[in-house]
Amino acid sequence: MALPPSRQLLSEYAPEGVLRVALNHGNRILVGRDETGAPCGISVDLARLVAGTLNLPLQFVEYERAADVSGSATEGVWDLCFLAVDPKRAETLDFTLPYVAIEGRYLAGPGCDAADAAALVASGAPVGTVEGSAYTLTLERQAGADHLVRFPDIRAMLAALDVGTVAAGAGIGDVMAAEAALRPGSRVLSPPFMEIRQAMAIVKGRPRAARHLTDMLANLARSRAIADILERNGVARNAAVLPD
Repeated sequence: MALPPSRQLLSEYAPEGVLRVALNHGNRILVGRDETGAPCGISVDLARLVAGTLNLPLQFVEYERAADVSGSATEGVWDLCFLAVDPKRAETLDFTLPYVAIEGRYLAGPGCDAADAAALVASGAPVGTVEGSAYTLTLERQAGADHLVRFPDIRAMLAALDVGTVAAGAGIGDVMAAEAALRPGSRVLSPPFMEIRQAMAIVKGRPRAARHLTDMLANLARSRAIADILERNGVARNAAVLPD
C-alpha cells in the first residue's frame, strides 16, 4: 500500500492549504462549462482525481487563454495548471510527461484555394492564430511565421476569417472541424501542422511535488484512468499518451 503524502510534499503542492488549479477555457477540448456555468471537462476531472489522491481541497482559478495561464505562473495565484508542453513555458513551469496528444490544424476559409497545409504556408496567405497559444508558439518557429496574424482570442480570429481578413486560421483540430461545419465552403486542411502534447505543470521551485506529480500522472496513464476520463468527455481513448 502506498504511503500517504508527507506534510513537506503537500506543502509544496499547496502552500496555502488548498490545491489551486488553473483552467484554460481557451482549449475547448479540455475545459467547458456545464448547464450551471461551472467548469467541466477533462482538465476538471483530472484535477479532481489529483486532489483526491492527495486528499487536498480543490479550488479552480479560471482563465480564458493559455497565455494568461502561463503569464501568471510567477504571481502565486495557482499551483498546478494544464498546458501544452513548450520550451518557453518551461522557463517558469515544470511539466509532467504529456498525458494526451491533440492535433493542430488549419481551418481554410471559403476564399482559400490551398490544397493542403504545405500549400497554404507556401502561398504566403495571412493565417490567423491566437497569441500565446501552444500552436502559435510552434508556428512562430516554423516556415510561414512572417504571415501569422495574431488575435487576442479565438472569437476574434474566427471573426477575421469570416470577413476575409485572413485566409485561414490555426487551432486545435477538433475545434477547427467544428467551426468548419458552421461555415459553408470552409474546410480543415491536412496534414496537421503539429501534435499538441498536453501535460500538467507545476510552478518552478517545487521539486518534490514536480517529481511526485509526474509519477502520479504516469501511473494514472498506465492504469487507463486517463483514457477513461478522455472517453467520458467524448475524446478517443487512443489520444491518451502512455509513458515509455
